[in-house]
Amino acid sequence: MKKILFLTITGIIAVFLLIYAFIYFVPYSEGVRSGELIKISRKGILAKTWEGEISQGISGAQIFTFSVLDKDEEVIEKLKEYQGEYVKLEYVERYATFFWLGDTKYFITNVEEEDSPHFRK
Repeated sequence: MKKILFLTITGIIAVFLLIYAFIYFVPYSEGVRSGELIKISRKGILAKTWEGEISQGISGAQIFTFSVLDKDEEVIEKLKEYQGEYVKLEYVERYATFFWLGDTKYFITNVEEEDSPHFRK
C-alpha cells in the first residue's frame, strides 16, 4: 500500500514538474511591440508580480498588457524610468502562466526608448 501511494505521489509531482518546465521554458511566440508606456506596477496579494500596459493607439483603444519576471531587474528599472514615454518592448509569449509569475502570458525581456511616430521632430 505504501509503495502504491509513494508511486502515485511521485507520478503527480513528476507530471507537475514537466508541465511547469514546459510552460516556463518553451515559448509560444517571441516579438516586439511599441507604444506609450502608461502603467508599470507591482501587484498581488500572495505573490507580488510586475504588471504593465502600453497604449498602441492615439486614443488608447488598443492596450497591450504584459508581465515582467522579478529576475529581470534591469528591465523593471528601465520601465520605471521610461514611464509615460514611447517605448519598444521585446517579449516572449508563453502557452500559459502561473499566478506567481504574472497575470499575462506576455513577459518582457528587453525595453528601449523610441521616438513616437505621432510627433515629428
